[in-house]
Amino acid sequence: MDADNSSADALSTIWKHSYKGGEWRSCVNKSSGGLPESNGYIYVEANGGLNQQRILICNAVAVAGFLNATLLIPNFHFHSIWRDPSKFGDIYDEDYFISTLENDVRVVDKIPLYLMEWFDHNMTNVYNFRVKAWSSIHYYEEVVLRRLLEEKVIRISPFANRLSFDAPPAVQQLRCLANYEALRFSNPILTLGEALVSRMKERSVNHGGKYVSVHLRFEEDMVAFSCCVCDGGEQEEKNMIAARERGWKGKFTKPGRTICPGAIRLNGKCPLTPLEVPWTTRVRLLPHRFKIKQPNLMHELLIGSRCET
Repeated sequence: MDADNSSADALSTIWKHSYKGGEWRSCVNKSSGGLPESNGYIYVEANGGLNQQRILICNAVAVAGFLNATLLIPNFHFHSIWRDPSKFGDIYDEDYFISTLENDVRVVDKIPLYLMEWFDHNMTNVYNFRVKAWSSIHYYEEVVLRRLLEEKVIRISPFANRLSFDAPPAVQQLRCLANYEALRFSNPILTLGEALVSRMKERSVNHGGKYVSVHLRFEEDMVAFSCCVCDGGEQEEKNMIAARERGWKGKFTKPGRTICPGAIRLNGKCPLTPLEVPWTTRVRLLPHRFKIKQPNLMHELLIGSRCET
């Protein structure tokens, strides 16, 4: 990214790049009128990491809008790896989210007390749909809506990957509206992000005003899921087996399942380590005059030793 361009300027050029002879264009189409009476309330639980949660929120907005339902602010799971107690309002600007969607999807931070009395004020008593992964929007229309009209409040947990990417334009527009318009990070996160970008701009002046931001994505759950082997020996193997069992309970120990770390690495499916990222970046992308700022190696991530190949 050019250091002399603001984030807003950079984002404004996204739609100018041609695609198959045409141009990209935003699919957001905000409504201006009011909404009909709601068919009921939908409560979803957001599991997974930040990216999964963001996709889940967009899908929840799309489902609620398509069913003319009211969406309760999604509840974030306490992640078994990150131990992060953050709520929706800690990550995103909740008031902005609600107001941006007000003409397209009703969003509230709590369900009316008179309805919760039916369930003894306990969300675990609310009927929970176990929706199959990648279900079509028509499943929600034909199956979920019927129960919503009966119960007035339903719960869908887990909700990650519970809506097919293949959906009608009206559903895609709601997804886009949530992702590109309604979801804005909370002020503390925005302030931190602006500080980081400002610092990168300052330190890239001597290199032609260019900088590259790299997200290492080298975390315990990802390394465990990849089934790759680093240099930690027997202790690392025990730790990764334990992490896989905590996160995916039996997925990797099913009868007949064989894990071949060597073959996984040869197929290029192992995550780059904090050591490999700057090597690869320097060799393939950057001139030698570029200075690489490498973060502290997460040598305590696995067992206290660096993960090398």
